[in-house]
Amino acid sequence: MYDDVQRMERIFISAAVLAIIVACLGLFGLSAFMVEQRSKEISIRLVLGASLNTIFNMLTFNFLKLVLISILLAIPIAWYVMHNWLQNFTYRTEITWDVFVISGSLSVVIALLTISYQSIRAALVNPVENLKTE
Repeated sequence: MYDDVQRMERIFISAAVLAIIVACLGLFGLSAFMVEQRSKEISIRLVLGASLNTIFNMLTFNFLKLVLISILLAIPIAWYVMHNWLQNFTYRTEITWDVFVISGSLSVVIALLTISYQSIRAALVNPVENLKTE
């Protein structure tokens, strides 16, 4: 009776995994570009005594802020679409708030893991190498 729903589930899971991979690649590329653009600033901060934690926070805060804004925009839309879709079933269920908390937390963790490689690499670089290029 629900074969079409199970088929849709497999399609949506495949599309979601592909979308997450593409988003992570884009976020990784954007963070690499930002680190490259700010390499001199990072090197000067390191020479003046900035810690790894300070550099990491400086590079990840803007990305995490955008991820949180996108989560806040997506929650009402997702709730509305899911609420209307679930009304078509014989045995109805409500979508609860914990689904949004788990998915939002997972999004933040994935974004943080994607960005952290570039941020840590930028914080561990020898500042002399970046400053002597000019």
